[in-house]
Amino acid sequence: MRTLVIALVGALAASSSIALGCTRLVYLGANGQVVTARSMDWRSDVATNLWIFPRGMKRNGEVGPNSVQWTSKYGSVIASGYDIATTDGLNEAGLVANVLWLVESEYPKFDSSRPGLTIAAWAQYVLDNFRTVREAVDALQEEPFTIVTDNVPGEKRLATLHLSISDATGDSAIVEYIGGKQVIHHDRKYQVMTNSPIFDEQLALNAYWKQIGGTAMLPGTNRAADRFARASFYVNAIPKDEDPNRAVASVFSVIRNASVPFGITTQNEPNISSTRWRTVADHQRKLYFFESVLTPNVFWVDLRTIDFSLETGKVKKLDLGPDQARTFSGDATKSFQEAEPFKFLGLPM
Repeated sequence: MRTLVIALVGALAASSSIALGCTRLVYLGANGQVVTARSMDWRSDVATNLWIFPRGMKRNGEVGPNSVQWTSKYGSVIASGYDIATTDGLNEAGLVANVLWLVESEYPKFDSSRPGLTIAAWAQYVLDNFRTVREAVDALQEEPFTIVTDNVPGEKRLATLHLSISDATGDSAIVEYIGGKQVIHHDRKYQVMTNSPIFDEQLALNAYWKQIGGTAMLPGTNRAADRFARASFYVNAIPKDEDPNRAVASVFSVIRNASVPFGITTQNEPNISSTRWRTVADHQRKLYFFESVLTPNVFWVDLRTIDFSLETGKVKKLDLGPDQARTFSGDATKSFQEAEPFKFLGLPM
């Protein structure tokens, strides 16, 4: 184990110049409470807004004639990236999907063997189509599409992401593409996901820290493997409070602990990314909390009060402003305004 950990740490150090962050964790609380949290770490404004999408939206994979087609079965509330991608969200069935950076990702070649899906809509495809992690995993294992990636807006590098899914029962899955092959880790115990290295290697690193014990010592840097270890320890160390609001407060404290201070610069790591916002999704109460690091408070969206119906549901947007600096507080569900849905970034038609 020690030899493996030394080798993995060396690999992480070698890749530190391209370090980009994000952390996702799932809390399994009292009385069946499940809460999923994530931080968005990025080195520039990711131009995030919140969106309400109703059922019955007709979508396609946005990669040309050979695009996967579907109609949304479930409504959702999502956080966009650049208003061309879904980065995070909760659907009305209590399913959460998050995409995080994974530089080791390598997707299959897109050809005519199966339809294509833009990576920008990967999380939305899951939110639109599935109620549970099991449903999603069963469908994804059949590989109904090929993920097609493209350059990050304003940059000359491909988006390389992996996907996490969690549901109201506490089930969890991590989906990665390694060496052009889909790899799915499906188990309730997979509560944490960060970035590099690949998930198998993160589990090995975390096993080392478990042997040491979190009350004795935990790694404190902002590297992905260290954030993985801290989140894994604290998400299971916080109390399982029967008051769901106190439980959500504890979860917020854990995801903040795994965050990167805003504006930090690290010598020899010029691309290290500050945390820009955090979300916390209460699966049972269907509450989607949002916290920007540039505003003084948390607000939330109550999915139970939203009309997601095919007949009268509307696409709506909550404009968070540049750097998500516009201030909202409390229940912001009624602050959404009707809007035209954004178009997912894909290949030119």
